[in-house]
This record gives sequence, structure tokens and C-alpha cells, in this order.
Amino acid sequence: MTKRLLTGNEAIAYGAWEAGVDFASAYPGTPSSEILANIAKFKDIRSEWAPNEKVSLEAAIGASIAGVRSICAMKHVGVNVAADPLFTFSYMGVNGGMVLISADEPGQHSSQNEQDNRWYAVSAKLPMFEPSNSQECRDMLFASYELSEKYDAPVLMRLTTRICHSKSIVECGDRKTVPAKPYKKDVQKNLMVPQMARQRRVVVEKRMNDLAEYSENNPFNYIEKATVKTKKGERVGVLASGTCYHFAKEVFGDAVAFLKLGYTNPLPNNLLDKFMKEVDTLYIVEENDPYLENWVKARGYKCKGKDTFPPYGEMTADVLRGALTGKQLPQIDYDKSLLVPRPPTLCAGCPHRGFFYELSKRKKIAISGDIGCYTLGFAPPYNAMDTCLCMGGAFSVAHGMQLAFDKSGQDIRAIGILGDSTFLHTGINSLMDIAYNGSKAISVILDNRITGMTGHQENPGSGKTLSGEVTPIINLKEVVKSFGFKHIFEIDPNDLKAVKKALDDALALDEASVIITVWPCPLKRMDKAEREQYGNPFTTKVKVDESKCISCKLCIRCGCPALSMNRKTNKAEVDFPQCVGCDVCVQICPKKAIEKETK
Repeated sequence: MTKRLLTGNEAIAYGAWEAGVDFASAYPGTPSSEILANIAKFKDIRSEWAPNEKVSLEAAIGASIAGVRSICAMKHVGVNVAADPLFTFSYMGVNGGMVLISADEPGQHSSQNEQDNRWYAVSAKLPMFEPSNSQECRDMLFASYELSEKYDAPVLMRLTTRICHSKSIVECGDRKTVPAKPYKKDVQKNLMVPQMARQRRVVVEKRMNDLAEYSENNPFNYIEKATVKTKKGERVGVLASGTCYHFAKEVFGDAVAFLKLGYTNPLPNNLLDKFMKEVDTLYIVEENDPYLENWVKARGYKCKGKDTFPPYGEMTADVLRGALTGKQLPQIDYDKSLLVPRPPTLCAGCPHRGFFYELSKRKKIAISGDIGCYTLGFAPPYNAMDTCLCMGGAFSVAHGMQLAFDKSGQDIRAIGILGDSTFLHTGINSLMDIAYNGSKAISVILDNRITGMTGHQENPGSGKTLSGEVTPIINLKEVVKSFGFKHIFEIDPNDLKAVKKALDDALALDEASVIITVWPCPLKRMDKAEREQYGNPFTTKVKVDESKCISCKLCIRCGCPALSMNRKTNKAEVDFPQCVGCDVCVQICPKKAIEKETK
């Protein structure tokens, strides 16, 4: 065994390799993105980015049916997209073991909601593990495949942000050789028409009963007795799972007993009964929903849970301590007035900037946004986004808004905006809805040639696979044309005149149109051929001629972080290291005070 310092995501990757996994698929999404990126480093495993989570899970299911161990990873909202195959695959069961990683995000650091995916395990009738550190990520993954194949069940492993991104020591071993299981045609098991599904429903119920015994007798559910006696002699117990176990240990210490759960569906009724005989007062520490609390109360026990701790957000040590005592540990005091607000912003040279700059000038529009870097278009100085619902929903929402505006007589034009990866994720269906049912909504695809916000992962429109192999690039314009749209404008978003004309033309039409902006993200890793395709971008900078600058600050309104006003001279200045020479500010300056650097 070799000891390594790994994040939970890295430990999942090592565990998958050691457990003999042969196929891995995912759609990137924080906090899960690094799982597949690290699995891809192991050449024994075929690793792929999928267009969306549903496709990813279906591919992993196919590999399982064919007889090999497979893994699928996604963030919590991605499971919503993958729910259709997930529920039915629970009925079918596995051939080769299959594990689905759901990375939940208490605290909503980069997500549109805070849903608790433990309920998916209950609803889909799946065994579930919840690791509390990186070592358990590796160990529980091993156990998941053994359990999956023994009980003929896909397994859900629920991580949270702190587990995904925090590092701890992990003992890693060698890869286990797991021969592929023979594929056997079995329509009774694998073809879920109602006749077969009704039979498999009975199997699922029996399986959950069998798994209840495993819940009582596995190494991941156990009782820790208090090692220090309290002054009052009160026997206090804490029930926790996942990262909450470590947060609670930090606050409650050794004066309380712990029921630590790592396997959480089905839950261990007998172990709980045994634990409750040893405690007088029970605290339940869990993030998001009262999943464990409801279970304890259903067993007839009193407890302190969401009536004591917050109903949402992360249950960090300071949150628990504040809820219990109203006090916090001493902190370093500082002058808070010296802190400079640093809201998230589009990077210098971001190809979305020019488009949002021009769009922000428009009146009588309602803008439906989506999930990606461009969601930041809602913020100042653009203020150019009104709604953001879910992945791929921009066009559908805009379609419904436009039909409602037209029927109610409101002179408002709906514009839907999403990125290339989001379009390929589920935006294609949204755009199809506009073409099929007809509205005059304007649809905008911001194509920066990469999946940007989650860490620059490849996608079907980037020309490369996860392993770096060259692959055909989806021609977005041809896809859009195939739907029957007559008005398609493909433009360079850094060309403000082209952006303005495209918007003018689209708004002047009394029917649907599509605008496609095409320019690579400045942070995208490009080879020589890609650079030449775009005329070797990002090789020049811009500079300010202070003698021409009139301090009008119009350039600042483009929102580029490489531009600022010098406090001493009150003239515009450029942060040279950040600038990539996109020229948007050059086009905005009314006095031509900003110009390109000559080589």
C-alpha cells in the first residue's frame, strides 16, 4: 500500500482504478468535475465526457449490462437530468458493478439550488454510501462494487463539496483484475416493458430487505462511545454522516457518543436502537434536509436536529458552535472597511464581453439566461440577464415568455442565451421547441469552443475527446439550420459592429432567429492548428495614450478586469499581464486613446 495526499475526487479516481473499473463517463459540474479528469489519467479505464448527465449514465449502464465495472459522476442537479434511466436501471439491476457519484453542494457555492440527493436513493431504491474523508471515498468505492454485484443493484455514492475538495491521507494499492462478466441476453431483466417491470419491482423490494441486513453489519456504520465523562453525568449522543461527522467531532469532542453512518440507505434500525439505549440526549447533525432526523423520529425517539441547527447551508464547526452556545471561538480582528469587494466577473478577453456590452444597451427586452460563465452577464456593468432556471432551459423559457408577451400585448422581445456546451447538453431540445411550436424569440449561442466554467473540459463542439484525441466538431450552424430556422447570424463577438448589426437585424424580424457568436475562450489550451484557425489570437496587448484619454470612463463600462482608472492621474490604464488584446475597449474609446501594442 502507498500513502497519498488526495482530495475526495482524486480518491474516487484511485478507488475506481484499484477496483477494476473499465468504463467511466461524466458531464463536468462543480464539485464533481475533477473525478473524471483524474480517472482519465489511468489508461486502463476508458474515460469519456458525455454531452449531458443522462447520456453519461446511460453509457455507464450499457457498459454494466455488457459485463464490466463502470462509474458515472455528476453534480447534484445533474442527477435530475439522469433520473429517467436511474430509476429504471434500479429495476433492471447490474451485470458488471455500477456506481453513480452524486456530488451535492450544501451552501450553494456554485449551484442554482441546494437539493439533497439522499432522497434519490430512497425514491429509486438504491443502496447508498456517504464517505466522510478521502480514505473512505476509496474504501467505500471498493465496497460499492462488491455490494453492487452481490445484490444486483446500482449504487449511489453521495459526496459533498468539502469531501470532494478537501485533502487527507489515503492508503492506495494496486489495480484489482476483474474479468468482464459474460453478456447474456435476458429480456426479463433488461427490457423494461410493463410486463417485465412488474416482475422486477418485486425483486427490488426483496433486494432492499436483504440490504437492510448489510446496513446493520458493515464496517462503515458504527458506534463510538464517549471517552470523557461529563460533569452532570448526562449521556449525550450525536448521529452524523459524511463531512458532518468531522464537524461534529470538532465541536462535541470526546464527551459524547457518536453513531457514525457511512452506509445510509437502507438505514440501520437495530444499530440505532442499540445506540439510543446508551444516550439520554441525541443531537443529529446533517446538512440540507432532515433525512436522518425523520428516520429517528419515525423510530419513536426524541432528538435535537433542525430545531437546534440551521435548516440549510453547511454545518461547519463554527455554525454548530454558534447554534449550540451562541458564541464563536476568538477571531483575529481587522479593519473590514479595507476589504475590497471582489464579485465574480468575466475574465479579461472573454468573448462574451462584447456581446453583453452591446446587449445591455437594448430596451424592451427580457433575457433568459442559462448555466455557465455567461450567467455573469446579469451583473453590473451589463445587467443583461433577467432569469436563469436550469441547464439548457434558456431557449424554452424565452419561448414561453415570448408567447405570453405576444398574447398579452406587451411590446417586449424575449432573448434566450446559452453557451456551446450547454446547447449540446440540453439546449438543442429547447431550440427545437421554438422551431417546432413557433415564436419570435431570439436565441443566442455563445460558442467559446470549450466547457468553460467547470474547468475547460472538452465537448462535442471542441474537436477533442477527454483523452486529447482529435474528433469531428459539431457544426452548430448546420445543426441550427437543420431545424428550419431561416435567419442565422454567425459573428465574432469581439467585433462590436457585427454584434450590433446582428442584434438590430434579429430584433427587426417578426419571427424567430438565432445568433451564434464564435470565438475561443482566452484560457483554452489550443494547439498550433487551432491558433492558426483564429489568426493566432491573444498574442498582442493594448495600451493607453494618456494624452488622448479624456477620463470619460466609457472603456470601464465594458467590465474588463484588465482596465481601471489610475487614482493619481484619473486616466484609464491597462493591467498588462491580464490583457489579451481582444480589442473591445479599443472599439469603445471615443478618442482612440486605447490602441494595440505594436510588436
